[in-house]
Amino acid sequence: MRHAETVTFGGSGLDRAAQLRGDPARLDALCDNAESRAIILWRGKPLVVGPDGGGLVRVDLRHALCRAAGGPMIFLGLDGGGAVFAADISPWEPDSETAPDPSGFLDPSLQVHPDAPEGVVFAELRSIMTGLNARDAELAATAKAIFGWHETHMFCSRCGAPSAMAMAGWQRNCPACGGQHFPRTDPVVIMLITHGNSVLLGRSPGWPDGMYSCLAGFVEPGEPIEAAVRREVLEEAGITVGRVDYLASQPWAFPTSLMFGCRGEALSNDIVLDPAELEDALWATREEIAQAFIGQHPRIKPARKGSIAHFLLWNWLSDQLT
Repeated sequence: MRHAETVTFGGSGLDRAAQLRGDPARLDALCDNAESRAIILWRGKPLVVGPDGGGLVRVDLRHALCRAAGGPMIFLGLDGGGAVFAADISPWEPDSETAPDPSGFLDPSLQVHPDAPEGVVFAELRSIMTGLNARDAELAATAKAIFGWHETHMFCSRCGAPSAMAMAGWQRNCPACGGQHFPRTDPVVIMLITHGNSVLLGRSPGWPDGMYSCLAGFVEPGEPIEAAVRREVLEEAGITVGRVDYLASQPWAFPTSLMFGCRGEALSNDIVLDPAELEDALWATREEIAQAFIGQHPRIKPARKGSIAHFLLWNWLSDQLT
């Protein structure tokens, strides 16, 4: 797919400079560099300009928000003449009026920190991801994924002892048994399954009314991507899939997935729904998808803009999958 890396969270070309992660002297020099900056996250939400995500806010490393971090900063890479770090200030408690609202499909609430520059807010990444440029999107997704991994992997999986952050945030070491642990990424296949002029869509329980998307599922140990596509579609919708082609990938830090976008050719079209996996599944024609994208379909609302499902469907609709 010629323009695969134009998907949200892909293709910015950040120099992650992994060789510097274990070099404290060079990292200290980057911290003293006047051009180095930090992005700030609070409970997974990046600090952005305005409620629509006009861009990541980058602050000087001596800013009060960096000093409020609940732990060491993470080195994300080199950008411009300096480095970009990420600081997590999750211990901060907002006032009751701006407390997060986790009750829905995503948290629409915005939080304003008293030490933040004027006009900037903490916002749910999924709600503002399409407003970020490629570099900001990669930085935000990387920081969210790494901080999320640290939060859920504070203890050694070998012996159970508390582990400690190392390698500028890209590793955890266990002082008790010497174990070394690295950030995890969960492979997920997401499938554009076609049969003639139609595409297979499904919806999970709890999604907003009318929202449909491509089917998706985790790749199991010892399983190739192509086999995972065929297994997931057969399990969830009872559809047999023949040829499978890889199209594009997308880091999806909700919490730690890497989405492998694939196209599959259906060999059957009779849907046998697994209600434990899907609330509904259907075949939608190209004309119906076009209606959905402009908000005129009576039943179907398209996948969220910025997701790889939206990206695949749009490129299928515009005949740009090759």
